[in-house]
Amino acid sequence: MLIGTALAVVLQVGACAAATGLPVAEGDYVAHDFRFADGHDLPALRLHYETLGTPRRDASGAIVNAAMLLHGTTGTGRQFLSEADERDLFGPGKPLDASRFYVILPDGIGAGGSAKPSDGLQARFPHYGYGDQVEAQRLLLEQGLGVKHLAVLLGTSMGGMEAWLWAERHPAMADGMVAIAATPAPIAGRNMMWRAMVIDAIKADSDFHGGLYGAEPQAWRAVLPSFTIMTGDARHLEADAPTRGAAEAEDGRLVAGGAKIDADDYLATFESSWDYDPSAALDRIAVPLLSINFADDLLNPAELGVTEAAMAQVKGGAAVLLPAGPNTFGHQTLGHPEVWGPPLAAFMARLPQR
Repeated sequence: MLIGTALAVVLQVGACAAATGLPVAEGDYVAHDFRFADGHDLPALRLHYETLGTPRRDASGAIVNAAMLLHGTTGTGRQFLSEADERDLFGPGKPLDASRFYVILPDGIGAGGSAKPSDGLQARFPHYGYGDQVEAQRLLLEQGLGVKHLAVLLGTSMGGMEAWLWAERHPAMADGMVAIAATPAPIAGRNMMWRAMVIDAIKADSDFHGGLYGAEPQAWRAVLPSFTIMTGDARHLEADAPTRGAAEAEDGRLVAGGAKIDADDYLATFESSWDYDPSAALDRIAVPLLSINFADDLLNPAELGVTEAAMAQVKGGAAVLLPAGPNTFGHQTLGHPEVWGPPLAAFMARLPQR
């Protein structure tokens, strides 16, 4: 992947407050002449990010306490600014204590404040993949924020898959990598069938017009509840919708709640896993890597044993499968650091202390 030599940094950073009250700074980095894996270029690729904490430097001026967290499909970096994260991830004595770590929360390509199809190009936006996400994140760190090394890189769902790619492509960039709710194999089976259903529904909408629509197409949004079905768990879904009428009402609420989702953006992020396949290079991973998955995750079925088989090839790798229980939420357990925080804390304790 070739990157143009002209790079610009836009650091329009100002203090703002997360919903939790954590002090957050935000800014934008712009990479010029960014070449995507599909062969297309963008003259200027904007990458938005937010940060927590303060960078700490060694005698040479290098930042030594940076941690980067990568969000999932349809998410943004702000998904890590929940009350649960403030309490169980960034709080005092927690694995990524914001008084110790400089935490970087980028919006991926196609998400949040970063460049995306709905900015104007619509279907003409480059067909980006997970490899493009990793390269853009590297540029943001090195060129935009001056971070040459991370104490830890952690990702959930799509971000977890990107963590697997980081471990293969840039292992020297972090003391440790953490992949949560993600497996090191191409997306297939039930997960891909669901994604194909969403992709096909968008493309088949009579108002989609090949992604060059005026008014937002609406018919495809009937499939939006499938996201909750696939990423949730049966116990909590049953509790939230215990009757036929309640379930029908919840379905309608989820459809109506997605009325403003941009179809091109949603399609692009669902298609972006097209290049994800870390399976052939697992034996090249030399950085400590922790994989955390959930036994009730429909997207990463534990019964397939994919991660456990892959770990036999990963030097210094460790896999944790958390059992289903009243405090797990299927794939969405990724939003509950109180559940996966303990194995993360144990992993962090084994890394160099920054």
